[in-house]
Amino acid sequence: MNEHVNNGNWKKLKGEIRKTWGNLTEDELEKAKGNLDQIAGKIQQRYGESIEDAKKRLNHMLENVSEKI
Repeated sequence: MNEHVNNGNWKKLKGEIRKTWGNLTEDELEKAKGNLDQIAGKIQQRYGESIEDAKKRLNHMLENVSEKI
């Protein structure tokens, strides 16, 4: 599943990602440009979390920021 986040949600989601996975760099997140598959892959590399679990957490975060808009 190749999911992309729209620009409005991306800025908010990026902040939540940095709070949760602080070792991901701003540059890595900007290169991913809201592509949740790429971000989940980086989370797996950096933290050893499964891609499936990372995607679930990312989607949950996205739902939360989408509700706030």
